[in-house]
Amino acid sequence: MRINLAPSVLKLKQGLRELAKPLNICIAGASGRMGKILIEVLRTDPASHLSAALEMEGSSILGLDAGAYLGWSSGIQITSDIHAALSQSDVLIDFTRPAGTLTHLAVCAETHCTAVIGTTGFSDEEKQALLAWGKKVPIVFAPNFSVGVNLALDLIAKAAKVLEHGYDIEIIEAHHRHKIDAPSGTALRMGEVAAEALGRNLADCAIFGREGLTGERDPSTIGFATVRGGDVVGDHTVLFAGEGERLEITHKASSRATFARGAIRAAHFLQGRQAGFYDMRNVLGLA
Repeated sequence: MRINLAPSVLKLKQGLRELAKPLNICIAGASGRMGKILIEVLRTDPASHLSAALEMEGSSILGLDAGAYLGWSSGIQITSDIHAALSQSDVLIDFTRPAGTLTHLAVCAETHCTAVIGTTGFSDEEKQALLAWGKKVPIVFAPNFSVGVNLALDLIAKAAKVLEHGYDIEIIEAHHRHKIDAPSGTALRMGEVAAEALGRNLADCAIFGREGLTGERDPSTIGFATVRGGDVVGDHTVLFAGEGERLEITHKASSRATFARGAIRAAHFLQGRQAGFYDMRNVLGLA
């Protein structure tokens, strides 16, 4: 009996071509610090393609080439047309501000575009809105897309459990002078991880500032200290201070390209996923 394999081979070849197609990525906040780095990293990634670049209405850079700031031509004009940008993209990468991010997610739901969200500074109400969009859109949401930071989160959880008694937890973070929220989203996530490991709620035990006669430290609290200055990309230390010893888990970022590469890795992870909320633990196979 002769079997004609041609149709099956053809389908296989078509499938391989689909797999080989670069992922179409839209960058929101194209002229921002992270936007520029993302565009530059995409330039050298053969598995990804810059499909659109978004900026706010009224921006003076609308219509310019997205690579102009970086000295090359991307062939993509910066636009404020969210629907058009997302209609031609597989995934949105958004490191902007909460109001803009939520607006973008509404259009992601319409255009079946997945989303990688690195925006921080959400209010409680905005967080609820973000969670609601996760029921309609596949979303990777993380305060930090560095592989090293996300491994550090695992170490923090383990350390908190082992050092539950007799150790005080303090979190120190430093960022550049332009950062508008404090503490950083990464510092807060580190605090949440430590609190959850100890069966606590960070909202109930966080101390965000000390001044004057504060009295002795409450051992059930988690303290935060914030530094802002210069061009610091991002330093985070979780300090477990006991009697006679201290354990410090520290991560220092020297380039935003670290975050960009992690975000692009998350963008590829989302392909074929169901609507829902994912984080970098899912992306890295730690969850």
